Amino acid sequence: MSAAVFEQREEPGFSSSFALSLAVHAVLLAVIFLGVRFQSHAPEAVTVELWEPQPQAPVAAPRPPPPPPQPKVEPQPPPPKPEPKVEKPEIAEKPAPKPKPVAKPEPPKPQPKAKPDDREFQRELREQLAQEQAAAQVRQLQEQQAAASSRALAAWTDKIRAKIRSRIPVAVAQAVPGNPEAIYDVTLLPTGEVLAAKMRTSSGNTPYDEAVYRAILGASPLPKPEPQSLFQRQLELRFKPQDK
Repeated sequence: MSAAVFEQREEPGFSSSFALSLAVHAVLLAVIFLGVRFQSHAPEAVTVELWEPQPQAPVAAPRPPPPPPQPKVEPQPPPPKPEPKVEKPEIAEKPAPKPKPVAKPEPPKPQPKAKPDDREFQRELREQLAQEQAAAQVRQLQEQQAAASSRALAAWTDKIRAKIRSRIPVAVAQAVPGNPEAIYDVTLLPTGEVLAAKMRTSSGNTPYDEAVYRAILGASPLPKPEPQSLFQRQLELRFKPQDK
């Protein structure tokens, strides 16, 4: 036999089997890859709804049992009518005897006053008369002194007001309608100097009030009283535009 008979022959179908096996493995790997990729997505959220139990319907309260029937009250017979009283004739009583009048006691007679001694009586009378005359003289002297002090105080105040008015501009005083009054409280020193001036009542005209205030301060020192014992620390000064 020739050498060609012993040559190695290729097995039929080997190539096709190998190709089919390779294709099957490729498909399997593709399926596994796609399956893993599609499953690696975010987990889906789960929504849970909570339901509260519905309130139970109110149970109707049991009806109270009907009241027991009241027993019938039988009408009572009317009370018997009282028998009419028979009035007995009144027996006239004898009037009581009137009491006898009691005699009033006589008032005590006034005792005769003892006559005082004429000389002692005259002496007491003269002393009483002298005391009354002395008291009257004292009162008269006090009244005279008070009147003199009042006149001296008025004269002192007039001097002060005249000095202050001389410093009030005439044009300002004439421009005030009517004759209103402005009142100032002025505090003085014994030397006559003005320590303070305060308006108590306004005249209603501001320029006139200010002119009076400046005149009070500008007239310091003011005149002193005569005698000096009449000096007063606080003075009430009144001013009117038409005063002279």
